[in-house]
Amino acid sequence: MAKLYFYYSAMNAGKTTTLLQSAYNYRERGMDTLVLKPIVDDRYGSSIVRSRIGLETNAVSIAANVDLYTLAEKTNQQTPLSCVLVDEAQFLKKPQVNALSEIVDKLDIPVLAYGLRTDFRGELFEGSLHLLAWADELVEIKTVCHCGKKAGMVLRLDKNGIPVMSGEQVQIGGNDSYVSVCRKHFKLQDAGKI
Repeated sequence: MAKLYFYYSAMNAGKTTTLLQSAYNYRERGMDTLVLKPIVDDRYGSSIVRSRIGLETNAVSIAANVDLYTLAEKTNQQTPLSCVLVDEAQFLKKPQVNALSEIVDKLDIPVLAYGLRTDFRGELFEGSLHLLAWADELVEIKTVCHCGKKAGMVLRLDKNGIPVMSGEQVQIGGNDSYVSVCRKHFKLQDAGKI
């Protein structure tokens, strides 16, 4: 029986690497997958999912208005799918998360969504909010803060490496723009003490 999985974490925990390993495992066994990524994540081009350690695969780039159920249904009719994988799932809209649940419930295809839980202000992304509510299985991928504790929060850094607390929720970036920290160090930054 298919399920909707949400694998979440802070930055640099290996979400994309885990997605790529899952896609490889399916393909190695002769099973077809559909890898999706929101168009807003343009770090490596629109049709590539790439991890920080250099692994990559082709993906279908999706805009916020794309009906993911229809996309998966049409793809499945052409080539039967064994799994749908979604990178940067925090950027999905509520109807798209609902569509992922429909892929599971109506097409009986497992969906593995990977993304951040919260933004640099400690607030849930729209996609993450609905995945946390509707996923059949929640799996935290862990990473560590500079103090050694589990890092569950993300700090956004300015060009001088100083944490910032204001700005647009979505700003694409990597290690030069974000750092994962524990809740204690996130709060210290919020209080201007880090």
